[in-house]
Amino acid sequence: MSSETPTGVGDEQGPDVGEVVRFEVVEHTGGAVVVHVHGEIDTMTAPVLTERLADQIPSASLLVVDLSRVTFLGSAGLAALVEAKEKTAGADRRLRLVCGSHAVTRALEATSLLSLFDVADGVPEALRTA
Repeated sequence: MSSETPTGVGDEQGPDVGEVVRFEVVEHTGGAVVVHVHGEIDTMTAPVLTERLADQIPSASLLVVDLSRVTFLGSAGLAALVEAKEKTAGADRRLRLVCGSHAVTRALEATSLLSLFDVADGVPEALRTA
């Protein structure tokens, strides 16, 4: 299953963030799900990231969050990732990040959160080590 949908378009509950962030969810064999994130994760878009990841946790034995196309990761985005980590652990699931961009790696390192996450160099590696 693959879906690429601008976030917020036609969404009466949240702001229109379709030009700022978008997601593509791809299911893989063995219960792995990859959420590709494109754009900026800030105060406006972090709640959408939280929701998208939470939607995948019940069905994904491994949830890979591909952040390689994220151009900005603010504190709200970091909080969304930490929340996803806690939810996956609580549901006996695994979360793996693919940083892939300087913006993401820098934000995780600056806040000492990088060591909290299982990180892979790319999506193929993240799925291979599943």
